[in-house]
Amino acid sequence: MTAILSLRSAAALAPAILLLLTACSSEPAQTTAEKAAAASVPGAPPGAVDDVKVANATASEVKESSDLMEFSYAYPLEAAKIPKLAEWLDADRAANRDALIAESRRDRVAAEKGGFPYRPHSHLQSWKRITDTPRFLSLSSEISTYTGGAHGMTTFGTLLWDRNSGKRRSPLDLFTSGTAFDAAIRDDFCAAITRAKAAKGIQLSAEGEDSVFAKCPPASAQTVWLGSSDGRHLDRLTIAIAPYEIGAYAEGDYRINVPVTAGLIRALKPEFAGDFRAGK
Repeated sequence: MTAILSLRSAAALAPAILLLLTACSSEPAQTTAEKAAAASVPGAPPGAVDDVKVANATASEVKESSDLMEFSYAYPLEAAKIPKLAEWLDADRAANRDALIAESRRDRVAAEKGGFPYRPHSHLQSWKRITDTPRFLSLSSEISTYTGGAHGMTTFGTLLWDRNSGKRRSPLDLFTSGTAFDAAIRDDFCAAITRAKAAKGIQLSAEGEDSVFAKCPPASAQTVWLGSSDGRHLDRLTIAIAPYEIGAYAEGDYRINVPVTAGLIRALKPEFAGDFRAGK
């Protein structure tokens, strides 16, 4: 008799249990912020918050457009998966946006007072992966800006994330000095500039010895990008040169490829020499 009552009780409770399970399964999944908050409570494993951020990382892109300004800033998934780097990129994005808004507001007020039209300003920047070796994530960015003049301007950015130290570095940080870097690549760099200008129909001799563009500039004063052909060693080098640096604005920018040689490797700080190899 007791067994029969138990079966009847279980049968009666079954709909309620099913309803409860259904209700639980329909609860919304935790957001990334909620997961991060849960991972940060006392007693959570060290690094749990970063683990949550990495697991939920996505490429980041912010765009904003108005009659005051146009702003965009993006970085790739590889950068988003490094929490400290993503935090720096987010802070850099915020700083560039704030600076653009402040400058745009100031110039719009000046335009209204001067009685001339205001042209919306812009800052458009996108970080892209050059290479991702076991030690380094190498990123490049092209930055297009406009502040109301006759034309916009293009500049470049570079960034290395060193996994061994957990720090952001400049490519030149890997060398004993900017002078040593320049000396190691000067001949190849200057010859490549001559070839690049010739490809655009520009002969250096025609510019004259007194021209501001006649001399080959120090490569260390330009933007240095480091890449890899095998995904393990840094063996590719590009010098990005903005307009006006080695030619008139109409010439545009230059991307000068320079070989990674044994001489360049000798100019490295010893701790980084094993991360490079001379190009083939």
